[in-house]
Amino acid sequence: MYKLENSYADLSADERMNKRQLGIKPIVDAFFVWLNSIRDSVPAQSKTGKAITYCLNQESYLREFLNDGNIPIDNNAAERAIRSFCVGKKNWYVIDTIHGAEASAIAYSIAETAKANDLRPYEYFEHLFEVIPQHQEDTDLSFLDDLLPWSPNLPMKCRKSNNENK
Repeated sequence: MYKLENSYADLSADERMNKRQLGIKPIVDAFFVWLNSIRDSVPAQSKTGKAITYCLNQESYLREFLNDGNIPIDNNAAERAIRSFCVGKKNWYVIDTIHGAEASAIAYSIAETAKANDLRPYEYFEHLFEVIPQHQEDTDLSFLDDLLPWSPNLPMKCRKSNNENK
């Protein structure tokens, strides 16, 4: 499946969906037929039995990428994005309030969104902390548009160089 999916990388979303229907859908169909055929021969409470039950219960969601060329075949990108968050979670036992948890969630969301937009998170935060206080009395919040991670108006110091993107 992944070999086929990789060969569709440069296609438009519609073309990718059509190719998936022809090349990958039969493999997915066969997988679910196989799962249904072995379901009763595997103890339901075993790890394998639980995995089979999970897959069968999630079948409609696991097939969704076949119907939309914009949906990735897996959630690896999302998992990579939250890896640093998950690795650090043992350090957060000191966050023992709802406000602390909310602040951490906001900070991590900003940092990961910055990374996803090829920004340097430290420099981006630094820029936010320099600019936002200058507007505390403003009633017009349109200045925030220039602070969004995809804004072309961010300073170059916030942007990764081509060498850093590799």
